[in-house]
Amino acid sequence: MTTYPPIRPARDEEIPAVGQLISHSFFELDANRYLVPQLDDRLKVMADFFTLLTEHAQKYGRVDVVDLPGGDGLAACGVWFDYTKESPEQEDYEERMNALAGPYIERFNALDQLFEKHHPHDAHWHLAFLAVHPDHQDHGLGGKLMTLVHDELEAAGVPAYLEATNQNNVRLYHRSGYADMDPFEMLLPDGTAFYRMWRAV
Repeated sequence: MTTYPPIRPARDEEIPAVGQLISHSFFELDANRYLVPQLDDRLKVMADFFTLLTEHAQKYGRVDVVDLPGGDGLAACGVWFDYTKESPEQEDYEERMNALAGPYIERFNALDQLFEKHHPHDAHWHLAFLAVHPDHQDHGLGGKLMTLVHDELEAAGVPAYLEATNQNNVRLYHRSGYADMDPFEMLLPDGTAFYRMWRAV
């Protein structure tokens, strides 16, 4: 049985590595195929996108990581935003998005508009990304990352929110205490679905 180091907070200098991990883990998701249909571009564009958002979470939320056995790289991460208080807009977001997305910017704009339209208004923490390296899945790392934060949120009486990317993930999150919201499904222009889920306390 593989033994992993304890969960720890990400260091600032590790945020690009977190973005790379998420991009690698999410490479085959339908949403990523929509955002960057060109295979040769997808890994880098999505890594830059996830890094941009994770930078903001590092300041106004939390980023937890699990190191690979031996400590040479990351096996898993959880990226959360704190919506229990006001946070500033991300600096230079539009300029950086235009630069990283290039010809795909309209697709990313559609994603932003979809998420903004359907984001809940009640105070909560938002699980933006839960990623496990494909070579290290099925070891319970994602569940451990969630449980760490869920226990703290429960103690504080704070709910959690996420957008699941497929029905397999919906079932996973159901087991972690999340319930379907109404409306549950929200669609990108090509019909790719996300599923809104809420974990009450």
